[in-house]
Amino acid sequence: LYFQQLNLTALFMKILPAWILLPLLSYILTFALYRTIYPPEHNNLHIYEKIFANEKKMRLSALIVSCYVAFAIGTNNVANAVGPLFGAGILNIFSGLFLVAPLFGIGAWLLGKGPLDTAGREIVPLGLVSSTLVAFVTATLLIFASLFSIPQSLVQLNLAAIFAISCLKNGHKYTWDKNIVKKTFFVWIITPLLSITTSYILALLFLKR
Repeated sequence: LYFQQLNLTALFMKILPAWILLPLLSYILTFALYRTIYPPEHNNLHIYEKIFANEKKMRLSALIVSCYVAFAIGTNNVANAVGPLFGAGILNIFSGLFLVAPLFGIGAWLLGKGPLDTAGREIVPLGLVSSTLVAFVTATLLIFASLFSIPQSLVQLNLAAIFAISCLKNGHKYTWDKNIVKKTFFVWIITPLLSITTSYILALLFLKR
């Protein structure tokens, strides 16, 4: 906006639609997939039998899917952090990735407990199967966004999938009436606006055309 070089076509035809459609798709896919095994019914009991009989394999699968999520984050969210540095000519891509990637782990270690509790406990308790499903769906959609060069938040995809689990377990009304869910949507709306406003004001104060 400040330099009057905003690509409106990319913004309105690519980025904004993806920000809306991909979380919606995350919700729909997770809801549809988890619905096949929850609630337990006569026609899906054989799935539960296989899960309980192969718990060690399920735990290994959960670990593999977690690594898959980390890979997905690298394809998109790490690139989002490096992009401004590369665009400004401060660092090349390799140096930027080498510098930024470890900070994701440090940030998760220092400040990640709150978001983890919100995602895994406050909205709805997640079990081994549901957490693995959420991780797989969100990581796949994030990689899909990366293939089309679309910056996308893993958090939005992840929470949309968790909302789907909550709606199946607790019902739609109970889920959408929870304060934490309302706060989540409020933050989703307000943070991009704050980011744009703050960046524009700082550009006015410190940059020259």
